[in-house]
Amino acid sequence: MTLLFAALMVAVVAIQSPPSIAMAADLGLIEAHALMRNAPKWVILDSRPKSDWEAGHIPGAIQFFWDSYTRTDATGVKYRSFPPQELAVALAGLGIDEKSPIVVYGDADKSWGSEGYTVWLLAWLGHRGPVRLLNGGIQSWRAQNLPLSSGTEKTVAKKAYYKVALKPQWVVSTEDIQNRKGAYTLVDTRSTFEWIRGKIPGAIHIHWEDFYTGKDHRPLSPAECKKLLAEHGVDTSKPVVYYCLGGVRSAYAWFVHQLSSLPEAKNYEGGWEAWEKRTGH
Repeated sequence: MTLLFAALMVAVVAIQSPPSIAMAADLGLIEAHALMRNAPKWVILDSRPKSDWEAGHIPGAIQFFWDSYTRTDATGVKYRSFPPQELAVALAGLGIDEKSPIVVYGDADKSWGSEGYTVWLLAWLGHRGPVRLLNGGIQSWRAQNLPLSSGTEKTVAKKAYYKVALKPQWVVSTEDIQNRKGAYTLVDTRSTFEWIRGKIPGAIHIHWEDFYTGKDHRPLSPAECKKLLAEHGVDTSKPVVYYCLGGVRSAYAWFVHQLSSLPEAKNYEGGWEAWEKRTGH
């Protein structure tokens, strides 16, 4: 199905829902065997690069890597997410509507946390169906000798439209950070090398890989996440803003934060790319 054809079926309603009345997204984790038992119930998104998906993926999984849904914007900022209306067209073209139950998985390594980005993207769009991250990703699936498919699967997407109801409380702009100094606790999730070369003033450095653990790269438990943040002096009494280069690695940290019974966090989707190109500095 082409995006042009999908566009004819998409009804997009961009509703700016005030944070005070916005419903929390239905986010969580799912174990490999639970997914295996109920796979037909879910739309499964593989958030790894296409070459990894082709080499071996969960049967029926649709490849959905961050690089295919970002671009350089008009101001030269790289890695910007497609506008909501374009994302809605893309999701509808995959047979997904805003109520579809979705499982996302990756490897939390070569995918640069793309699975967390996919979860954040759906939450930001106001997805109303349950969204689950496969706990342990493709590693846990393989470790339990569950079936894999290779090559390109031919699937026929059902007709769908995706109704957007944006949740602005889960994103922050460059202007917000500039104009509301001290209002946020900033957490830089990039590598130490990137951090040393330049950072947003006042930011705390926690590498995004610290938000998962073990050989399967499982997200930190709520207790582990709270401990990590406390050890780095992160003040959670203010909204926590996670950022990286372009909002992908930071979205993984955002997701782990969201599961930790902490006040809701924000993802600086523009990231360091947008901060370096900001006006008035």
